[in-house]
Amino acid sequence: MQRFTRQRSNDNIDELWLLEHPPVFTQGLNGKPEHLLQPGSIPVIQVDRGGQVTYHGPGQLVFYPLLDLQRHHLGVRQLVSLLEQIVIDLLAAYHISAHSRADAPGVYVDGAKIAALGLRIKRGCSYHGLALNIDMDLEPFSRINPCGYENLPVTQCRDLGIHAGVDTLTRQLQQLFIEQLNFRPGASVFSLPDD
Repeated sequence: MQRFTRQRSNDNIDELWLLEHPPVFTQGLNGKPEHLLQPGSIPVIQVDRGGQVTYHGPGQLVFYPLLDLQRHHLGVRQLVSLLEQIVIDLLAAYHISAHSRADAPGVYVDGAKIAALGLRIKRGCSYHGLALNIDMDLEPFSRINPCGYENLPVTQCRDLGIHAGVDTLTRQLQQLFIEQLNFRPGASVFSLPDD
């Protein structure tokens, strides 16, 4: 992501990276060590996004929009709101009421965090992004203060009765993102991963 952002020019198309990470804790630029309670054998990686510490692992969709913000007429806050809204809309399609919080980026269901968000903007372009808990082992979240909040409950789609798998929810979230950006198929500004 760093290399892509550093080397891109105004002519480069934007990209959307969709993946699952192996078990890892990531600590943001402003991350405080006291939020890492007992990481155990899970590696802790320092990263250059905003925010504190979070966990990534199998069964979690990590959604990295590598966008030229000016091209899409977006400010940072607008991009954060767009990413939160696509998760809210996705969950609403499954009859789950979710919301964002002005004081803590991400998406919440009944006070529990289901999606974490951390971005970096360089040269007017975004990288890092969003992590949506779908069907994963949530135990590692108990080893940290998620996103810097002590005793913050964490949830996932499976525990809310959503039985669609990672692949299905990835496609649905990708489609919502494209619609929010008003992306037109055939326009040469955006690259999506191959199936």
